[in-house]
Amino acid sequence: MKKYFLLIILISQVSLAQTIRSFSNEFLNIGVDAAAFGMGNAVTSFTNDVNSIYWNPAGLVGLADYQGSLMHAEYFQGIANYDYIGFAKPINNESTVAISIMRFGVDDILNTTQLIQDGQINYDRVSLFSAADWAVNVAYAKKLIVKELNIGVNAKIVRRKIGDFASSVGFGLDAGIQFQRADWKIGLMLRDITTTFNAWSFNDDELNNILDIYDNLNNNILNDGNPDNDDEVIPTITPEKIEITKPKAQLGVSRKFTIAKDFNLLTALDLNMRFTKTNDIISSTFISVSPAFGFQLDYDNMVYLRGGVNNFQNQTDFDNSTSLSLEPNFGVGFKYKGIQIDYALTNIGGASGTLFSNVFSLKVDFSYFR
Repeated sequence: MKKYFLLIILISQVSLAQTIRSFSNEFLNIGVDAAAFGMGNAVTSFTNDVNSIYWNPAGLVGLADYQGSLMHAEYFQGIANYDYIGFAKPINNESTVAISIMRFGVDDILNTTQLIQDGQINYDRVSLFSAADWAVNVAYAKKLIVKELNIGVNAKIVRRKIGDFASSVGFGLDAGIQFQRADWKIGLMLRDITTTFNAWSFNDDELNNILDIYDNLNNNILNDGNPDNDDEVIPTITPEKIEITKPKAQLGVSRKFTIAKDFNLLTALDLNMRFTKTNDIISSTFISVSPAFGFQLDYDNMVYLRGGVNNFQNQTDFDNSTSLSLEPNFGVGFKYKGIQIDYALTNIGGASGTLFSNVFSLKVDFSYFR
């Protein structure tokens, strides 16, 4: 199966439709920060640190000084690596800027397109390549005249590359707001508000080699290797060069309770919305909604215990019956003198049936070192 891994990756990319797509740049939907993962990603309303550049840029105004963040996670038992680094700096008491870099990649993939030539196998023709998705985010957040109302905007440049076979460059905008009334916090995050596009370019020579392998593979599978058997029609792949991502929205509400001396409980609910029909628990032709619940119990804002449930999906079983699936999440954290280390056990891929990942993140608040 491994020898077809390259083929699967490339076919999935050259089949791009030159229309608005319901699922595109999906690596940007994974999220960042182990603390957020531990709460089931239900953080839109209260996020207020450097990682707000992803969850809701309006929360960046909560910074008192410079902050930096690092995260590493592995997927598919280490086959894929997901990394993130972020940095934020207050401009004044009312506004903040931030920048982050994200990478999701599969490295050291075997390129076997030249393995067989003229009927001969030559392993010297096997090479390695990477399939990697990059995103650079730049955000600006500001407090408004209306008390406790903040806004933020995030501009992102997306770079996707599959070895020497194909690459793309894209651009998009996100926007968010946060509002607090008494002990309640409300947040709204609008992703890809202008629709995020990716413009693809292909290496014609390499692409033709892949398509030849695809045709030969289909001939063998569909027609039992007999070229005279034309009962099955092999689909034709025509690569398109423009990929457009639909907007998405996240609406969140949260509240923090003091339950005992030095003990606090933060509870949060998010509604993740896509403007298309999916398997989400609430689904229509116009919009689909999947809720996410999370909590954080802390001792003196120093030790954290987190839990959450998200990715509620209507799942069709083999007997055509329908059942509800969901993803639990767990996390812990520790903060001391401006250094915070967090851990989460979560499914970063958000797909039912896949293995959970161990996610670690580090956050440094430089205000403690001045």
